[in-house]
Amino acid sequence: MARLIIVLMLATVVVGFLWPMLIRLYRGRIRDGVRIRRERTSYFVLIAACVALSFLISAVLWWFRM
Repeated sequence: MARLIIVLMLATVVVGFLWPMLIRLYRGRIRDGVRIRRERTSYFVLIAACVALSFLISAVLWWFRM
């Protein structure tokens, strides 16, 4: 359990440091996504990001089962 918390914290730190670069990469709209519009809010979910996140979670869970 401690390893999981450490890995999640390190991942958060890495994403925090890389966030300014990631914002510059994805200016504008990306085609592979789903847009959900409501009265006061709108969401844009990237399908590629969902697949990558699923792969990452699966890899982390597989690593902890070893």
